[in-house]
Amino acid sequence: MPDLGSCLLNKEDINIAVVGCGHWGKNLVRNFYELGCLGCICDRSDASVEQVEKNYPNINIVQDFDEVLTMDEINGVVIATPSSTHYELAKKSLLAGKHVYVEKPLAQNLKEAEELHQIAQEKNMVLMVGHLLMYHPAVNKLKSLIEEGELGEVQYINSDRRNFNRNQRRDSNAMWDLAPHDF
Repeated sequence: MPDLGSCLLNKEDINIAVVGCGHWGKNLVRNFYELGCLGCICDRSDASVEQVEKNYPNINIVQDFDEVLTMDEINGVVIATPSSTHYELAKKSLLAGKHVYVEKPLAQNLKEAEELHQIAQEKNMVLMVGHLLMYHPAVNKLKSLIEEGELGEVQYINSDRRNFNRNQRRDSNAMWDLAPHDF
């Protein structure tokens, strides 16, 4: 697997396609747009496409994911679609030579996740999962306190999820959408 530092290009060379611009994807679209590296938006929903066309009139918008894979100028794909599609879209993207950032979960079982990891290694592509809390200063501080023994031997961890998941889809549940934050 390549080191992220070795994959970094000049900002002008980074061209990202965000696939899925619904509940969470719209935030990713906004962020990559503000960073100046949003090259394409892909969503099958007419309503979503209509909304992003208003907000990002100069960005290429497509509804067919396979079209994204044929775009030579796109070198990274961000996947923010329902969990059940993550494996298939990530696999197609890697096989097409695109770096991939996929929202959690990476896949819906270990076999699929291992296959994606293997493809990324073989093709020397970056495969990253959106576990954003891993980079949060409070989480990093807690981790260092545990590693340094400042808290003593950790016996158990209690988590109290207080965020109500309003985005209920047929393919999601608390295990896939909420528990990864705590794990």
